[in-house]
Amino acid sequence: MLRIVGLGLVLACFASGGLAAEGPKRVLLVTHSGGFMHDSILVAEQVLKEIGPKNGLEVTAWRFTGDPERKVKYKVKVDGKDEERETTALARYSQQFRERTGERGKPGEEVTAAHCGRINKETLKNFDLVLFFTTGSGQEAPLTREEVKDLVDWVKQGGAVAATHCGADTLYDAPAYGDLIGAYFQTHPPGFQKIKVRVEDPRHPAGKSFEDGQMYEDEMYIFRKEPYSRDRLHIILSIDPSSFEPKNGQRADRDYAISWCQEVGKGKSFYTSFGHRREVWRDPRFQEHLLGGLKWALGQVPGDATPSSKLKTASN
Repeated sequence: MLRIVGLGLVLACFASGGLAAEGPKRVLLVTHSGGFMHDSILVAEQVLKEIGPKNGLEVTAWRFTGDPERKVKYKVKVDGKDEERETTALARYSQQFRERTGERGKPGEEVTAAHCGRINKETLKNFDLVLFFTTGSGQEAPLTREEVKDLVDWVKQGGAVAATHCGADTLYDAPAYGDLIGAYFQTHPPGFQKIKVRVEDPRHPAGKSFEDGQMYEDEMYIFRKEPYSRDRLHIILSIDPSSFEPKNGQRADRDYAISWCQEVGKGKSFYTSFGHRREVWRDPRFQEHLLGGLKWALGQVPGDATPSSKLKTASN
């Protein structure tokens, strides 16, 4: 009952916000997983398609953004022996998607041509914001180098981009993407971690659903030293370091950001590292957090984007 009431409050809160007169904002969710495939990507799609329309967002989901006809080889066990087989990249991906995203003993959905698309200067004209929940680099990346360039140019000209969780575990071979999202994943402790959330900007629409010091459980990312920087990013949420003692990958500065935003030319970028677990996607607090970030990036609600290091200097 509490969950239902909480979700209703989230929807009512954001549905009453000032939406653009031209109608729903068009959001493209990309969940292409060329690396590790999270079992929550189908839940993410379902949740966004449920709450999006109630918040002035028209959500399209592309599950596969590679070359669907590319031939791939894989191995299966036949009578205890490995047997090599060949199929198309789309058929193989669909099989993995069904296996990985199923729940309660039932397989997930298939991935068909209807779930495919390519991000480029032409297709980007059809959207206001692109949201990445992706993995993969090189041949398995969700975008080619040219497509990354088109995306960056589009954002600089006024488009909006966002990423959740493993959107920072993507396209390591395209530094422009890392700059656009704000950081690259380095590591995470085993399993899930229950941490204290530090709300660095409680006034930001993506910071209002959490209370400072509130406990939260998910897979907590530690980011590489670069391109992450408080000189460029406005940190919204971070981990209270007193609640987080990773054995490996500990940052010398103990700066463990969770969520941030930045202005990129005429456009905006929002990121949150939350989103590994299915339970997180179904949590009204996370939904409000994410919706706040998306609406900020779309220019529908105000929020500060001043780099955090400048805020600290100004307060001294």
